[in-house]
Amino acid sequence: MAISIKNKEIIEEKLTFLYGEKRSKKAMIEIEKLFIKYSKNNSFHNRENFFLDEKDVVLITYADSIKEVNKKPLKTLYKFVEKYLTNHINIVHILPFYPYSSDDGFSVIDYKKVNSNLGDWKDILDINKKNDSMLDLIANHISSKSVWFKEYLKGNPKYDNYFISVDKDADISSVTRARAHPLLTEFKSKNEKIYIWTTFSADQIDLNYANEKVLMEMIDVILFYASKKARIIRLDAIGHIWKKLGTSCINLKETHYIIQLIRAILDEIYPNVLLITETNVPHKENMSYFGDGCNEAQLIYQFALPLLVLHTFYTGDASRLLEWASKTKNVSNKTTFFNVLATHDGLGVVPVTNILTGKEIIDIANDIKEKGGYVSYKTVKNGAEEPYEMNSTYYSAITDSKNSDQLNIKKFIASQAIILSLIGIPGIYIHSLFGTKNYLKGVENTGQKRTINRKKLPYDELKENLANANSREYKIFNKFMKLINKRKSEIAFHPNGKQEVLFLKRELFSLLRISPDGKERIIALHNITDNIQELDLTKNQYDLNKKQYYDIISEKTINIEKILLKPFQIMWLKVFK
Repeated sequence: MAISIKNKEIIEEKLTFLYGEKRSKKAMIEIEKLFIKYSKNNSFHNRENFFLDEKDVVLITYADSIKEVNKKPLKTLYKFVEKYLTNHINIVHILPFYPYSSDDGFSVIDYKKVNSNLGDWKDILDINKKNDSMLDLIANHISSKSVWFKEYLKGNPKYDNYFISVDKDADISSVTRARAHPLLTEFKSKNEKIYIWTTFSADQIDLNYANEKVLMEMIDVILFYASKKARIIRLDAIGHIWKKLGTSCINLKETHYIIQLIRAILDEIYPNVLLITETNVPHKENMSYFGDGCNEAQLIYQFALPLLVLHTFYTGDASRLLEWASKTKNVSNKTTFFNVLATHDGLGVVPVTNILTGKEIIDIANDIKEKGGYVSYKTVKNGAEEPYEMNSTYYSAITDSKNSDQLNIKKFIASQAIILSLIGIPGIYIHSLFGTKNYLKGVENTGQKRTINRKKLPYDELKENLANANSREYKIFNKFMKLINKRKSEIAFHPNGKQEVLFLKRELFSLLRISPDGKERIIALHNITDNIQELDLTKNQYDLNKKQYYDIISEKTINIEKILLKPFQIMWLKVFK
């Protein structure tokens, strides 16, 4: 069956760069087969105006973050989303729900199956009935318990070169390390010792993308997820996928070509599926994953935000955050940022290494540890260790035991309001919805620092707390939903709108958001201190030709000649009509 591929030249160009002319021709034949296979199942995605807008908000959750006795967790998640998040949050990022052997799902045994302990594909599609979904491709590695790796060790020729075997004495000193453990892991194949590349753990076996057959397998998986109505596909640890001894093995040109290839294929079959790259790297390198604005990822994580916001609230000085935000601009109307403060992982250090000083990073680490959190380390070139991520829930990280619960909740909500007001779309980790505190017992049980923010919440207990107006969970959840709905009602927060940072005073994080058509404007003011802040906006250089604005948070008219912001108060000021 002959097919027409509009992006064929682009696809062939990328393949030839990666594999040479002869191998790329064979790969192109396999891609054409995938086009035929999946073109039959893409009607869901034939929608117009499928890019993101101000109404898009993402929930980040494990399939079993909320649990019920004798119920499949995916069914419980569906019930929770249906009851509590309808009309508030519309995209659900379910972290890896595939069969796995370790790392809470990130060591995948089978990419196309749902872990039977969690539910099945019907449960995923049920959640999709009223919500869009974001699904993970664990791009860099697969479980040591997978069929692929087991067959590789047995010598099955089908899986030759699916993985990377390296001489144990090879010079790997230039390789950028993600964690403090050996890069190579010893295995036995046909009774001989071999040393396999394992970037993240001995159970997570790096795939060999220098073998075009591996890339074809993973493209098949991506298209499979698209056929399961994924709106966004997250490329996990994508920066590490191409290995070349003598280099850093991160953010290589070949990696970008693979993403461009994936994008070209999706644009052809599933044009409304968006790619997001999970790259825990400095800001400048992170921005490179937008490509030219049209040919790579549509979204990138703003991983600098978690520690920048903590630094802002710890010091009562928004200067660093304001300066960083002033340089943050969309590269096209087909790209935007994914703004997060908390995820299932820790709070990454690498993205702020060129923004905060070493002392400022150590100060944050010490504050985290004082509040019961942990710091994870990685090995650097000289064999020393340095902080790689902070491990804490965001509520425990940002609040202070000397404050009242009321003030702590205000402080926490003020931090969350920042990601709701910034250019891009917000991603909210499920534990941030309730202000979950550090799960120290979990760390004790698993021995894993990351367990500190991966607590499993009993549904009945959560439901009881969300019905109790005096509980922390009720107060935070309802304040959060109010803020989300305010954001969703204002086109000035559209991710393709404009953002201008306002340098008013260091105690305020303040910016101007402008709708794509330029007609709607909102001045977002966030008091990041526990003191009252006074402000006269008419004395600033900004073109504010009216004295009365409407605060969409308090729903009151504000005279901008004399603004008083209470401790951790938020104002989103709209031109009074």
